[in-house]
Amino acid sequence: MLLGSQLRRLREARGITREAAGYSIRASESKISRMELGRVSFKTRDVEDLLTLYGITDEAERESLLSLAREANVAGWWHSYTDVLPSWFPTYVGLEGAASLIRVYEVQFVHGLLQTEDYARAVVRRGMRGASPADVERRVALRLERQKHLLADHAPEFHIVLDESALRRPYGDRAVMRGQLQHLIDISERPNVRLQVMPFSFGGHSGESGAFTILSFPDTDLSDVVYVEQLTSALYLDKREDVAQYEQALKELQQDGPGPDESRDLLRGLLQLS
Repeated sequence: MLLGSQLRRLREARGITREAAGYSIRASESKISRMELGRVSFKTRDVEDLLTLYGITDEAERESLLSLAREANVAGWWHSYTDVLPSWFPTYVGLEGAASLIRVYEVQFVHGLLQTEDYARAVVRRGMRGASPADVERRVALRLERQKHLLADHAPEFHIVLDESALRRPYGDRAVMRGQLQHLIDISERPNVRLQVMPFSFGGHSGESGAFTILSFPDTDLSDVVYVEQLTSALYLDKREDVAQYEQALKELQQDGPGPDESRDLLRGLLQLS
């Protein structure tokens, strides 16, 4: 994505159309569009030809961008799990790992980054009925591997609003749910985690369209991305007007719901009742 955004900036600075850029590398206009969005891999030769077309002759600048191209083609750790993942999800895992701020509204279940191992196993079994025990365990292992990013030294900021229904809908037995509630209480104390619960008592709210995630990145060349998962695919939205609507919805959820301290008290109350 970073390389694509820089190539787009160089192309636009020279006033070159996507069609002309595509012609220079024996590709279509849509291929250039996908490259600039970071949706396809990069051939070093193509990047070299584009840099020449865009008038980039400084060797240091060329090498910096070519190095990015080589980096972009290195498979991430999550690619070893692609056999048990839907085709659209590896892209999300890569974006999640690169984000410096992750903002979430979740309604069906506890977000994957906050799930205990037992709860995650119950969720995966419910979602992958008929899957082999080995495949279930690989999905759980991936989820636990993703969580390391949230606990690392340079962890992203993680802001989440959990609908109360996600906390009351049982996955696993009573012990699993109690363990999950306690984990939420504990992890909500981390300085990079802001956890809020939207209670039933509030009534209707701005999260009526369902769960979504907003990913923001440390490099200013990268636009925010909204991730919306569907039954057979997922949407990755990066148009400013689309992102703005989801940001507004999340802002209202954060303003309307109890703050982190009150939400922690709500979690403690649910734990006592479970």
